[in-house]
Amino acid sequence: MTDSATCLPGSDALVAELRRLAEPDTLPPALREHALGIGAILAELELGPVLSRAGIALPLAAAGILPGERLPALLGTDAAQLVDEVLALPAVETFTPSGETAASPAQAENLRKLLLAVIRDARVLVIRLADRLQALRTLPAGAAAQHRALARAAREIHAPLASRLGIWQLKWELEDLAFRHLEPDNYHKVADWLNERRADREAFVADTAATLRVNLASAGIEATVSGRPKHIYSIWRKLQRKQLDFEQIYDLRALRVMVGNITDCYAALGVVHGLWHHIPKEFDDYIATPKGNQYRSLHTAVVGPDGRPVEIQIRTHAMHRHAELGVAAHWRYKEGTRFDAALETRIGWMRQLLAPGGSDQDFMDQLRTELVEERVYVLTPKGAVLDLPRGATPLDFAYYVHTDIGHRCRGARVNGRLLPLTQVLENGDQVEILTGREAEPSRDWLNPLAGFLATSRARDKVRAFFRAQDRDLNIRYGRDALERELDRLGLRDFRHDRLLSHFSFTGLEELLAALGAGDVSLAQINGALQRELATSTQPPHTPPRIPVTRSRHAGGPAVDVAGVGNLLTSLARCCNPLPGEAIRGYITRGHGITLHRAGCASLARLLLKAPQREIAVSWLADQSSTPVRLLVEARDRRNLLSDITSVVANEKIGIQAMQAQPDSTQGRARVQLTVSLPDLAALSRLLQRLVQIPGVERAVRETTG
Repeated sequence: MTDSATCLPGSDALVAELRRLAEPDTLPPALREHALGIGAILAELELGPVLSRAGIALPLAAAGILPGERLPALLGTDAAQLVDEVLALPAVETFTPSGETAASPAQAENLRKLLLAVIRDARVLVIRLADRLQALRTLPAGAAAQHRALARAAREIHAPLASRLGIWQLKWELEDLAFRHLEPDNYHKVADWLNERRADREAFVADTAATLRVNLASAGIEATVSGRPKHIYSIWRKLQRKQLDFEQIYDLRALRVMVGNITDCYAALGVVHGLWHHIPKEFDDYIATPKGNQYRSLHTAVVGPDGRPVEIQIRTHAMHRHAELGVAAHWRYKEGTRFDAALETRIGWMRQLLAPGGSDQDFMDQLRTELVEERVYVLTPKGAVLDLPRGATPLDFAYYVHTDIGHRCRGARVNGRLLPLTQVLENGDQVEILTGREAEPSRDWLNPLAGFLATSRARDKVRAFFRAQDRDLNIRYGRDALERELDRLGLRDFRHDRLLSHFSFTGLEELLAALGAGDVSLAQINGALQRELATSTQPPHTPPRIPVTRSRHAGGPAVDVAGVGNLLTSLARCCNPLPGEAIRGYITRGHGITLHRAGCASLARLLLKAPQREIAVSWLADQSSTPVRLLVEARDRRNLLSDITSVVANEKIGIQAMQAQPDSTQGRARVQLTVSLPDLAALSRLLQRLVQIPGVERAVRETTG
């Protein structure tokens, strides 16, 4: 153990720990082999000792042998964090229940995107790939179904991810090992065709590359020559894709030549054809005639040393960068996937992080902040992945699974916890929908202020459900919804038909039916209320306005007061008017001007006795927040007040006063609070959020007018 472990850079402390654990035979040999194998794979990638330390510790931490609290001291903070993040990755290896059937191309792509989306550090994915590769290396032949699932995930998910990151050595071995476990007969058929060990093929390619390198230098061409033997799975795929015989494949051994300019490309081609015999019909000039994705290169095949065919690609360094990182990227060509701007940005970021000198923390942090994901990838209980718009909720998820599931949705478990249907889903969340027997969607789901649905697709399905209902039923639901909203906002005396001027409906019942069916939302109703209250006709008794002086006093509301300056103004406690609502002023004795809502009943009683005290007032355009009294009625429970204050804080609203009145005999509580609100829309939104708190039965604006 000591010899194999000490070859791993930066792992001295871990080696000592492994030795200590092994002495009393507490560390199983298979686990030790797996840990050191991961470390060796990562060391070969030359990405630094931090990755090797994290890779060795990963299986030990997963088995509970190395407790999480010990990792920072043993590995260092960076490596310990990498281990934690790898352990937190979703287990996509179980994406099919039995592992016996391949995922659809779309499902496999979503699983790959899920991993890319939840990973914030490219090194986490590299460690995961090394872990999967080592597991495949030690997998016995004729493995059980769960082991076949691991091999299938390696071929469908991990190898394509290694390809996208440009880690070819991991990609090729993952594919070959998965091929050996999933299709052993075909694997051995290709291996027998090759009739030589991979090490022999690699030695042949290296010798051929050295020969070509010497001849190019002699011709005065500055070039970089690299080579690779084609791996077994790639050969099998090409045989199947092009319906070829084994003898027709000429790129079992391939060289790549990179030069400084196009002229040198053709000069290098001349050297190649002068050195070895060219195979007819095996030449493509993609420089003169680029592919549709703008891929450019010269491809030729020759009979190389010992009569073995060799494929040679010749291109400039710029052409190579475009082929590897641009729209002609090799992985997209091989997988046949569509262009995805957000995915391209993320992969480019990960490649830069893994490139030499790519650990510039400031640069990487900047890139992370620029990665704005447009999609979120979440798992069903069986491991299937759904691709949803960013901001989607469990209710959106239910409608994406099936319309009937959405209609019957009653609740949701996210990662095993029962959470509200307004919870915003994150990448990697596993969602289970709880359903009832009957389709009973709620009209509240259509209210954008309530936050139940974020996708137009789901909202359209809910609207379609309600449109199919009886018109009389929709009118009744619409009237109930409107009256509840007016009651919550403290506008109980508001005449419903005053809203018609803000819509194109010819009658009130038509408006109510549209509200009940979901074609008109409560947010639209609130907007109409705001406009109607702001433009309400003042009573005939209102005195004529004269030159206006602005008045704001000691924290009072900012208003225009007709003809009087520097007066104390205050809001009437009976109705607490909000900016945007029509207001009327009443001159008091010793208390300045009190501002009432235009329809306030208390003001009407005062003006019957002293109509001369009314004065014209209006809100200033730069009106700031105004105090509003709210009443919340709920079942009494622990943390009720904490939940209420959290909701208010999340809406970025200040609390000026709060008073709770619990009733222990009834198990209920009344909470009165005064908050600072800018307008009616903010009030409506806050009331919607408060009533969604578990146990809250009613949240309304409190008035006495």
